[in-house]
Amino acid sequence: MSTSSSIQQGSVTAGGLEFGYLSCEPEPGSGPLALCLHGYPDTAWTWRHLLPELAAAGYRAVAPFNRGYAPTDLAPDGRYQSGVLGVDANALHDALGGDGDAVLIGHDWGALGAYAAATLGADRWRRIVTAAVPPGPVVAQQFLSYDQLKLSWYMFFQLTPLADLLVAMNDFEYIARLWQDWSPGYDCAEDVQHFARCMDGPGRLEAALGYYRQTLNGELQDPALADAQSAAFALPPQPLLYLHGRTDGCMAVELAQTTGDHLTVEGSRAVVVDDAGHFLQLERPDVVNAEILDFLAG
Repeated sequence: MSTSSSIQQGSVTAGGLEFGYLSCEPEPGSGPLALCLHGYPDTAWTWRHLLPELAAAGYRAVAPFNRGYAPTDLAPDGRYQSGVLGVDANALHDALGGDGDAVLIGHDWGALGAYAAATLGADRWRRIVTAAVPPGPVVAQQFLSYDQLKLSWYMFFQLTPLADLLVAMNDFEYIARLWQDWSPGYDCAEDVQHFARCMDGPGRLEAALGYYRQTLNGELQDPALADAQSAAFALPPQPLLYLHGRTDGCMAVELAQTTGDHLTVEGSRAVVVDDAGHFLQLERPDVVNAEILDFLAG
């Protein structure tokens, strides 16, 4: 399997923000763009197994660090609601020279960003891959179930001021526990350190928590992003591959098992990955990479 040894680091200005990113390219500037969006408590390094595989398949594979996550700028306008991730993805598409053959891959918050970008910029993206957070119509059916609410306790905790004090304590022990709960048995030490580095500096942790606070509280959302916010919970118009780990301790697998019933665009499919939890792209990269590459080749 390819490793992170071929991954390069760079930066680009898009939509008024400077984004740090990781990339792998078959040749500089060649191939269609494959943009990979990360979630929480994670970073662009979550795609370290996939980026080289995408490059080997001929894509310019780029994984940006979300706004607020170092080395990407903090948002000067303070906007961190989930819909803005789609706005950022489309701005990055333009800044990186993407065209109609570009593909978009998102995990967790990155999945919501992918739904938004694909809906707002349908002509920019040929195919969409998301993982760990199903499209809005699927989530709406079961999110308020008792089992899912038990798993979602962390969302409500992170809405409180107490989270600002506790999340980074003891070398991010809280973050390590989330990883362990969400992906049982996975060694998360490297990934927790990546997250800690992205949180190093004033305003960084508040930005990461801001995605939850603004997405779950409409009063904190910018009315100018209303269309983007709605798009984050829409079914994209392109073919969609949805992936979900069977032992996901964050988003119950029951949320994913009906996803295929909602995917009406030809070529779309939903796959539950065995022996994997929430961070399935790190736990089972052999399976996840193969599913993604097969779908993108379709």
